Amino acid sequence: MPRRQLTQKQYEFLHYLREYVTENDGIWPTYREMVDHFDYRSPNSVTQNIQALYKKGYLERDGDMYRIVGMEQDKHGIAIRGLISAGRLQEAVEENMGSITLDMLFPDRDRMFALRISGRSMQGANLNDGDYVLLIDDDIPQGGIGAVLYDGETSLKRVYQDGSGLRLEPCNDEYEPIHISPDIFEEVRILGRYVGHVNQNGIHRRQAA
Repeated sequence: MPRRQLTQKQYEFLHYLREYVTENDGIWPTYREMVDHFDYRSPNSVTQNIQALYKKGYLERDGDMYRIVGMEQDKHGIAIRGLISAGRLQEAVEENMGSITLDMLFPDRDRMFALRISGRSMQGANLNDGDYVLLIDDDIPQGGIGAVLYDGETSLKRVYQDGSGLRLEPCNDEYEPIHISPDIFEEVRILGRYVGHVNQNGIHRRQAA
C-alpha cells in the first residue's frame, strides 16, 4: 500500500523518532520526552501523531508496540533483491545482491554536511522551506547553487561572478538578488556546493548539467 503524504508537523515528528531510535540503539522516547521535545500541552498530541503515522504507513504495530517502517534498511542500506530485465521478458532472478548504501549514492559523503532551509527564495529550484540541503566542501561553479557566508549572515543561492562583483541569485521572483562588490570579496566565504536535498519524499541528488 503506498504511503500517504505527511504534514510538516508529522514529518518533523517522524524525523525526531528516527533520530532518537538510531541514537539510542532502538529504544523509543517516552511520552514525557516527546511532550517536552515538542512542547505539547498534553500526551494526546503524541498519540495523535503516532496514530497518524501508523495510518499513513510510516509505523507498523507489533502487538502493543509500534515500529518505524524501514529502519533496518536505513541502518544497512536498501536491499538489492536480484536482477530484472529491461529488454525482452526473462526469467526472474531473485537473490541477495547486497545493499545500496549512502556511500554509493554520495561517494564524497565524508566531505558532506546538511543544513535545514528556512525561507522560500529557492523554491524555483525545488528547494523548499523545511527541506535539508546537502552540501559538499567545495567551490561553487558559475551559476551553481551553494551556501555563502557574508557579513555574518548565510544564504543559499545561485552564485554568479563577473567584473562587477558577486551576484547571489534567488530562484523566486518575490526575492531580490544580492550584489557584493569586488572590493569586499574577502568578506565572502563559500560554505559548500549543493549536491542534493532531503525532504519527506526522500533523497534527491543534484541533476547533472
